[in-house]
This record gives sequence, C-alpha cells and structure tokens, in this order.
Amino acid sequence: MKLIRDTWLMYRRSLILTLRQPVWVIMGLFQPILYLVLFAPLLYGATSSAGAPGNAFNWFIPGLLILTGFFAAAFAGFGLVAEIRYGVVERMRVTPMSRFAMLAGRSLRDVTILLAQSTLLILVAIPFGLEIDPLGAALTLGIVALVGLTFSLLSYTLGLVTKSEEALAPVAQAVSLPLLLLSGIMLPMALAPDWLQTLSTLNPLTHAVDAARALFNGLWGDPQIVVGSVVMATLAVISLVIASRAFARTTA
Repeated sequence: MKLIRDTWLMYRRSLILTLRQPVWVIMGLFQPILYLVLFAPLLYGATSSAGAPGNAFNWFIPGLLILTGFFAAAFAGFGLVAEIRYGVVERMRVTPMSRFAMLAGRSLRDVTILLAQSTLLILVAIPFGLEIDPLGAALTLGIVALVGLTFSLLSYTLGLVTKSEEALAPVAQAVSLPLLLLSGIMLPMALAPDWLQTLSTLNPLTHAVDAARALFNGLWGDPQIVVGSVVMATLAVISLVIASRAFARTTA
C-alpha cells in the first residue's frame, strides 16, 4: 500500500508540474500534426507502390503515434536532469518515499500525457480521411504506451548517469535517429534495399510500428501483432529493471 500511495503522490506531483507548463504538451502535439498535414499527403504513391493496406493515412498514423511516443520519451531525461541540478532529487533522498515510486510516478505521468496527445492526434486525423477500427485503435495506444514507457525509463537512466543536458542531448540524438530511420515510420521499408531491410528487422521500433499498423487496421491475423507486443513488453520490463537499479543507486 505504501508503494501505491507513494507512486500516486509522485505521479500527481509530476502531472501538476507538467500541466502548469502546458507549452510542452502543446509542442509535443504540434510536431506530429505538422507531419500529418505536410507529409502524409505525399505518401499515397509510396504506400500503394509498397502494397500497404488501406489508405495512406491509415498506414501513416499508427507510425506517427509511435514516433510521437518515441521522441517524447527519448528526451524525458532532460526534466530529471533539471531536478537533479536544482536539488529536488537530493531533497527526496531524506524522505521515506519509496525510491521505486519516484521513478514509477514520473513514468506514469509520461504515459498519461502521451496517451492524451495520441488520442487527440487520432481525432485530428479523422477529417483527413483516417478510418478507425475502435478496438484496434485502443490496442494501438497500448503499444504506444509500451514504447513511451520503455524509452522514458532509458532516458531517465541516461539522465541519472550524465547529469547534464550537454551530455544527454548528443547521446539521445545519436540513438534516436538510426532507430527512427530504420523503423519504417516515414516510408515503407519494402522500398528499401535488402541490406537495409535486414537492419530494420533488428530495430525494436520496426516491430512496434508493424504491430501498431496491423492493430490499427484490424489485421488480427498478422503475426507482427504478437511479435511487436512481446518485443516491446520485454523491453519495457528490462528498461524498468535498469532504471530502477540506477535510480536506487543514485538516491541511496
């Protein structure tokens, strides 16, 4: 019960602080909307050439949701670095609050904001021609939540290790750019040469994107649904263990 209470207190504190500065939430939604308006209409030829099912928006939006979750999470560590600098984490060390709750509350806040942004993005995309399978869309948000949880935990770990935005930024950028380019979020990987497709299969984001597209379009027999879900769930557990150990060691 104490762990649940401490997690709730940390979650509420983090969420309130975020909502007091809504510009971050708004900007987190603004970039995906730009992709939706300015990039998605260019995909009609590419998706049809690659044999993608459904219209271009039904192919692109699930990937865009993963992109939103990934980038929001990949840079979550910057907020923790700021709290370390201002002594917030240091002051929490002397409280009886659970060390795990400090991490869990922040991560749940990130997932909450991400799901709200993703839902709004889906609603905004409907007038552009997006067709929704309600159950598939709901399960797609579950994949997005796993992506956000996994990479926010890893970002927090990097923030704890580097304790500096100057060090965290290039590391996050160096990791996120190859993952993005190899995931097939922007263009179908079916258009890529064989060696690039092989590299793409080693990218966990690729499986998350494939699972999200299958779920979103109601392709329930697609094996990528199971593969992507298992890959992201496993990575989320591994990330939680890594981040918990790093957080406990730092705040011990």
